[in-house]
Amino acid sequence: MAGLDDPFTVGGLTLPNRIVMAPMTRTASPGGVPGPDAAEYYARRAAHQVGLIITEGTYIDRPAAGAYDNVPHFYGEQALAGWEHVVRRVHAAGGRIIPQLWHTGAARLLDGPPADVPSGIGLDGAPLGRPMTQRDIDDAITAYARAAATAERLGFDGVEVHGAHGYLIDNFLWSVTNRRTDRYGGDPASRARFGAEVVQAVRAAVSPGFPVFFRLSQWKVGHYEARTAESPEELAGLVTPLAEAGVDVFHGSTRRYWLREFEGSSLNLSGWLRKLTGKPAVTVGSVGMQRQYGEGDFTSGFTGPSAVTGIEELVARLEREEFDLVAVGRSLLANPDWAALALRGELSRALPYDPSVLQTLA
Repeated sequence: MAGLDDPFTVGGLTLPNRIVMAPMTRTASPGGVPGPDAAEYYARRAAHQVGLIITEGTYIDRPAAGAYDNVPHFYGEQALAGWEHVVRRVHAAGGRIIPQLWHTGAARLLDGPPADVPSGIGLDGAPLGRPMTQRDIDDAITAYARAAATAERLGFDGVEVHGAHGYLIDNFLWSVTNRRTDRYGGDPASRARFGAEVVQAVRAAVSPGFPVFFRLSQWKVGHYEARTAESPEELAGLVTPLAEAGVDVFHGSTRRYWLREFEGSSLNLSGWLRKLTGKPAVTVGSVGMQRQYGEGDFTSGFTGPSAVTGIEELVARLEREEFDLVAVGRSLLANPDWAALALRGELSRALPYDPSVLQTLA
């Protein structure tokens, strides 16, 4: 039985507790370079006992990887120097940190090269970009692997591959955006092939004990009721190849951690990922936020205030070993010391989330 304050070990990484800072895009890195303010933003949470920080999504070195301006890059001399400073500050504060490696795929909004997508189809089913060729696929896989090797060289404690929310890897996983008839399309195992090849390349590019996390979701940006897998059997078909390729920890991204994923079981997505693969799992979704808020689309949760609520059910699920780690987002934006308060049982002292905290990297 695991408690919130119990250590957790995966590969060569040991965390002092089960609290994770969730990746949250902040668009606060002009020119793609994370500055000193980013380093202090992350270090502040590390100093207040966050067990593991997963950075905001950071673009891999692929021309069509980006969708938004002022998101940090994971390539280029200046950006990597910025990330190296982030790592030093987080480690100096006693924390552990991994970058989230990101290619936005069908979510691309910027001018420039067309979106990289499996089948020339966007999240709404309309034509978008162009179908990736085998060379495009190989180049993208190489870019992920190169980024992972760079993360280890810079001193990060692991990596997370972003395979959720309607971005590139998720575009291959989802039958709506993947209509391919080659080995990357068709049944769940074939749709998982691209992601599995990314993981396999990442795994080969880093040391054996360097942990590889993988984020997966049902929902997509702007399509919150989407389902990549309609059943546990379909989900198993998608995630088994990923686990076999070398994923160490699955990160099941849901908007509300307390909601069941499939009928007949109270398990959420992370619970199912753990059950189906035997791998550790991270849960996430409105941790510490009042339940009745944000029952509409996901972005409304960032544009309006929300009161603080307890985490008794979350802790009970953790103790039942439905999942192994707990990722916290907005609550940590409002309260850099949220982890310390939670570990001391003092969340009654936490401040409610207000969107004004998004204005700076505080």
